[in-house]
Amino acid sequence: MLKKKPLILVICLMLLAGITQAETQVKAENSSVTIPTNNLNVRQGPGLSYPILGQAQKGDQFNALSREGDWIKINFQGENGYVASWLVSDMTTSQRGEKAASSNSQAIITTDGLRVRKGPGTSYGVLGTIQKGTAYKVMSTEGSWVKIQTPYGDGWVANEFVQYSGSQKKNSSSSSQTGKITANSLNVRNRPSLNSDVIGKLNSGETVAVISQNDSWTEISFSGNAGWISSQYIAVQSSQSESKPKQSASGKTGTVTATSLTVRNKGSLNGKPIGSVTKGQTFPILEQADNWAKIEYQTGSYGWVASWFIDITAEKNSGSSQQSVNGSSAIILHNGSNIRRKASSQSSVIHRANKGDSFEIISLNDDWYEVRLPNGGTGFVAGWIVKVEGSAPAVTKPGAEQHLENKTIVLDPGHGGRDNGTTGARGTREKDITIRTAQLLADKLRSAGANVILTRSGDTYLPLPSRVGISHYHNADAFISIHYDSTPDRTARGATTYYYHPFQQELAANIHSNVIAMTNLRDRGYRAGDYHVIRENKRNAVLIELGYLSNPAEEALISSAQYQQSATAGIYQGLARYFKN
Repeated sequence: MLKKKPLILVICLMLLAGITQAETQVKAENSSVTIPTNNLNVRQGPGLSYPILGQAQKGDQFNALSREGDWIKINFQGENGYVASWLVSDMTTSQRGEKAASSNSQAIITTDGLRVRKGPGTSYGVLGTIQKGTAYKVMSTEGSWVKIQTPYGDGWVANEFVQYSGSQKKNSSSSSQTGKITANSLNVRNRPSLNSDVIGKLNSGETVAVISQNDSWTEISFSGNAGWISSQYIAVQSSQSESKPKQSASGKTGTVTATSLTVRNKGSLNGKPIGSVTKGQTFPILEQADNWAKIEYQTGSYGWVASWFIDITAEKNSGSSQQSVNGSSAIILHNGSNIRRKASSQSSVIHRANKGDSFEIISLNDDWYEVRLPNGGTGFVAGWIVKVEGSAPAVTKPGAEQHLENKTIVLDPGHGGRDNGTTGARGTREKDITIRTAQLLADKLRSAGANVILTRSGDTYLPLPSRVGISHYHNADAFISIHYDSTPDRTARGATTYYYHPFQQELAANIHSNVIAMTNLRDRGYRAGDYHVIRENKRNAVLIELGYLSNPAEEALISSAQYQQSATAGIYQGLARYFKN
């Protein structure tokens, strides 16, 4: 019996060790949440509309059973409950850390709209949001948080939403890739952060060797060393793509007219950016849909570009620069507007038109529309004194771009994520149309050389203080918050622009007058308004309501591509006029 006791003891210890090991492993495979405040509501389902199951207290910890959108499922007092992920500290175990996060590794984001915070916890303010698939350099880790370099500066993200790689994501054939710079006086930095040191500058048209690239930053060879530039100001090309354009199935080719034009994966502003092309590049037009054109922007790579920034020419008339303007009309904005014999302000006047007169557009010649006159003849009218109806692109006054170049403009598409904003009479959601307007305006401003930052680039929720924080962080020269209005009175219509501080009034006046001129909406004036994003903003900031979604007729108008072009051209022109003064 005495001999058996040590044997039994050994077996017991082995079983105990096995149980302990199994328990540790189970915990290691789970994540947990810590409650950072008292009386946090635990709900019966994943949403604010579900009944409250009970209240958790500060410091309570729960195993996270699963995730449903922005909600985490937990076991609360023996029942399944849900807590909002943005209100808790999310703790993860080393399961996701099989590859340790070191200062030499890259954090690849695994979810869209991930919040970048000022510190390692959900109690810290939000600097901005980053998107799935982007990669950022890891600075350090603390608990379940990782510090990374982002376009908003160094910030913290939850460890569970990243994967680690040993090095920067490389292009498949970096040795054969070069990039053409699309902005003047572009800063080259020693690391991918706006807070890093500037080691030199590049000018538009210069060609550089590309080492690696992600959605936000591009690593290049600069003076024998590696440097970093913003990805939005370089058009990356493979050396083999310099060959002569292929035959177009549509019989048309397109020449880029914008300084830098975004290529998207589908013909919509909701399409994901997959590349960019630069002014003067020519491509065969493979397909056209609405106001978008499909091109082969690199050998074997296809995408869609906005056709109003493409000079489309039929190949059989290769000497012509006529754009596709079929079915478009030019509406005169002012009484006594001149229509001239040639596309020049020095040419003789052959017809005078008044506000509201409509003329068929025959072609676009630089910044002038060739139009059909009542007597059957043709003449030319300046593109910046008319409103366009149809597929023809809106024209802004020549020279406007010189006043926008190098200006930092923050665009704030209202609402997003769980906040839909208002919903129109026909079902249009405000959050969807504000991002559409902002992305179109961003493309126009970037083509003029402006530095544009969007507070959100997808359908994500961002608190109002964070939107203002982005304006302050980037020292914005202008902050534009874009909204659409609603009221129980379905006959209400028109545009209104708001400012709060007296120094913001001049910007509001310039933007408002130009939007009204370009869209011909009812003028509801510009006035003082007590809105957080302009009241708490120390920068030049305005909030603009671009029409009423609650009015069925106006909802149909403001949802159209033509209106979106006109409205964004008005904001563009208003900004240019403000910076010119």
